[in-house]
Amino acid sequence: MLAAFVIQQALLFTGGADANSGDTQASLSLGTRLVRMFSYFTIDSNLIVLVVSIALLIDPRRDSVRWRVAHLDALLSIVITGLVFAVVLAPHVHLTGPALAATIGFHYISPWATLLTWLVFGPRPAFTWSTVGWAFVWPVVWIAYTFAHGAATGWYPYPFLDAAAKGYPRALTGTAVVLAVAVALAAAFKLLNRLPARLQPATGDARDSRDPIAVTGHG
Repeated sequence: MLAAFVIQQALLFTGGADANSGDTQASLSLGTRLVRMFSYFTIDSNLIVLVVSIALLIDPRRDSVRWRVAHLDALLSIVITGLVFAVVLAPHVHLTGPALAATIGFHYISPWATLLTWLVFGPRPAFTWSTVGWAFVWPVVWIAYTFAHGAATGWYPYPFLDAAAKGYPRALTGTAVVLAVAVALAAAFKLLNRLPARLQPATGDARDSRDPIAVTGHG
């Protein structure tokens, strides 16, 4: 994943093909390239996974209210990234060289390695329905930003979100389908989170039985 970010940065600063879409960037200003790079859900989800992974390396048994939301966000968003790319976007993206290597890291290795690692090793912070609800805050904010940014600039990170080309009804329908899949996945992750894991943080404190966001002084 880190190697994919390094490659993406090199492509961005040299005007090479974007690893998310395959579009050339040479005609764009550096500022526009940076804004567009961080407008991709792929990039954002991989960044969250990278931060969470580093935090787990430092302390595999960390646990707090906000940490549980961040942990679920990392897992949920990266799996959605892998699924949407494989099912919807991959047939339309044709890359070679460094851009292909980066997209393999972002869209194939990172999503499924993250999921497999969580299934086998955990850790298993207690996910409640409140955790699930709060985990959808940043994706919803990203969706709102994407449509606002697209309306202002005419650029959308993914074709199925392109309201200018498809119209808002189709773009919003596509968004709703992805959100529905995400809700189903979040529910599945909450249930699977009960399974034992190799790295299981200590549980049983009072936080597990209460609304985690309502509890103050933790996280």
